[in-house]
Amino acid sequence: MEQTLLLFEKLKHCSEDRPEWNVIYDDFVGRLTMLEMGKSAPAPGTPFPPISLPDAQGEYRNISDFYRDGPVVISFNRGGWCPYCREELKQWSEAMPALKAAGGQLIVIAGEVSGRGDALQAMLNHQAEVLCDVDHGAALSLGIAFHAGAQLIKLYRDCGLDMADIYGTESGILPIPATFVVDSMGIVRYAFVDPDFRERAKPEAVIEVLASLSE
Repeated sequence: MEQTLLLFEKLKHCSEDRPEWNVIYDDFVGRLTMLEMGKSAPAPGTPFPPISLPDAQGEYRNISDFYRDGPVVISFNRGGWCPYCREELKQWSEAMPALKAAGGQLIVIAGEVSGRGDALQAMLNHQAEVLCDVDHGAALSLGIAFHAGAQLIKLYRDCGLDMADIYGTESGILPIPATFVVDSMGIVRYAFVDPDFRERAKPEAVIEVLASLSE
């Protein structure tokens, strides 16, 4: 969506050209780390919890429907407005042939509403499934969601980001971007959960895990 693209460009400009943003980001990430956010997320060797979420067409899908036919990569994403998320999606788009060659498929989960899932699919050349995490319910249940806090919410609002508009809720909740590899038995084989939203799993490392499952 054009509006989301403009918002992304503005946020990217703000984060790159205003040093105070990184200071606020560092303080924010430090608080999450102190609170051990993400420590209760599904860990390798444990079953991935049952989740049912609507796809871009509004049809509810169970995660098990996807991994039943082979391993899946599940990526929790803040959305197309986030510069770091867009870079992650760009990397996955480029890595899609290798992902498919390793026998996996990508599922992106984001809380954005009002048709923004279609924009995420377009970023991935419609080669991945996008599910909408309504009110961040799935992320909260997995222990990978948190309240953004007044300072960060104001920072974003001053740059034009209205989280209530993006997510359809006034909760102020954001997910921790996280990536999981789940095998065909529903067992987590890889988990990348970092409270620092600037850090993401590298597609090549994830694909290496996928490839090892068929050895």
